[in-house]
Amino acid sequence: MSDEFQDRSRKRDELRALGHNPYPARFESTHSTQEATTLADKKKPRDLDAILKKGPTAQVTIRGRLKTLRTHGRLTFANLADESGQIQICFMLGVLGPETYKLTRKLDMGDFLGCSGELFHTKHGQLTVLIRDFTLLSKTLRPLPEKWQGLKDQEAIYRQRYLDTTMNEDSMNRFRLRSRLITLLRNYLDKNNFLEIETPVLATKASGATARPFKTHHEALDLTVYLRIAPELYLKRAVVGGFERVYEFARCFRNEGMDPSHLQEFTMLEYYAAYWNYEDNMNFTEQMLTQVIKDLLGTLKVKTLSRDGKPVTIDFTPPWPRVEFGRLIKKDCGIDIYDHYDDASALRRAIKKAKIEIEDMNLLGYGNLCDALYKKVSRPHLIKPTFVIRHPASTKPLARRSDDDPRICETFQLLVNTWEVINAYSEIVDPEDQRNRFFEQAKASAGGDLDALEIDEDYLRAMEHGMPPMSGWGMGIDRIFALLTAQDNLRDVILFPLMRPLEEDLKAEKKMLEKARKAAKK
Repeated sequence: MSDEFQDRSRKRDELRALGHNPYPARFESTHSTQEATTLADKKKPRDLDAILKKGPTAQVTIRGRLKTLRTHGRLTFANLADESGQIQICFMLGVLGPETYKLTRKLDMGDFLGCSGELFHTKHGQLTVLIRDFTLLSKTLRPLPEKWQGLKDQEAIYRQRYLDTTMNEDSMNRFRLRSRLITLLRNYLDKNNFLEIETPVLATKASGATARPFKTHHEALDLTVYLRIAPELYLKRAVVGGFERVYEFARCFRNEGMDPSHLQEFTMLEYYAAYWNYEDNMNFTEQMLTQVIKDLLGTLKVKTLSRDGKPVTIDFTPPWPRVEFGRLIKKDCGIDIYDHYDDASALRRAIKKAKIEIEDMNLLGYGNLCDALYKKVSRPHLIKPTFVIRHPASTKPLARRSDDDPRICETFQLLVNTWEVINAYSEIVDPEDQRNRFFEQAKASAGGDLDALEIDEDYLRAMEHGMPPMSGWGMGIDRIFALLTAQDNLRDVILFPLMRPLEEDLKAEKKMLEKARKAAKK
């Protein structure tokens, strides 16, 4: 234990010995720090001399965390911060009396405090609350980061986000803005007759998207179950059940690699609308996002960072370009993927001939091979908002085939600054077509493709009961928000990203567990 930890622990014990509870259950305030500041603007505070003649009133009762603490003999000044802001407070020996004033020596920066007093301005014009009484609400045993330095180590910022948001107003505001983004999206969908619903996180099938799942065991049912990859198939079951427009902000899980644009746990907004096709969906997407971005940031010209960390301005002003998937690949590398339709071996040879390297290429089926080729040669060039449309049917096992070319399905992805933000399509509503697609995915899986979609007989049964035409999409909330706030790593927009445990924590936990086992044997 550090000396400071021991010193704070000693102060806590001394307070208990004096009959004070350093961790009371609650505290009622009359004003936030911002409301106290507003009150001073509306009602001019009395002069300090006038207050001292009769003693301060309980004009405001506030609560929060001590951000600074500085003692000058008979005076102690501090800054008290809550979520709305902060305000200076002043402890005065002549007001509190010797015994109560001594208790300020038991306070440290970071402690939570409740206090009452009267507003006044110091001779330097600083709005201050002259304290007439106070209550320690929580004794802090570990110090906050140094005020001006804050947290500088990036791993510490992710691991101890609670300190980052406590000391860094920009971080706090970023996560407030994230909440605002979700509210704006929710409100827009609600106004357009969408209904928010909830779907299972645990599922018996690894479905909803082509990705590697997390799996676990359900003891009560003796089943292997999966953390959902995406809520798609359950949302579409809801449409079968008569809900014409549905959406969900869903926590999703994919047991894949981690990099700045990919995390294993993330938030996805998915919606589905009956009687739309992918073009209706694309039009609605453009309208919704331009409105939401404008409401969120006040502009459609967003300053962010390119993939190499350089400043770049993304203009979201519509209309956004629409480019076909196959033509884009051919333009960027000369390979026509439709010359080798559904023939992974032939496409593989073409890729090797073009000297394009793709990881685990020999394990990929035709669809995932096309997708990997696109990510290698085309996606890195897509900076401004762009709809990439009409993907090969083999790349989208849940998307409706195009009536004018059965090799292609009715799809679009929204690409911004090289990141895929939205994946969307006209949905398959023909159960026979869907069954055939599942079979093709099963063949790819048998050939070694670990990301292939599983067969879901229960979903096929729902389709056979009748499914209306529909279109839907999924949007990564973390990705779109990172783009809008110039963050180049998704962990910068996730309040508590998953981190490997510290070795010192594992040792401490093991030590406590061993102690508990010994105690249990007595």
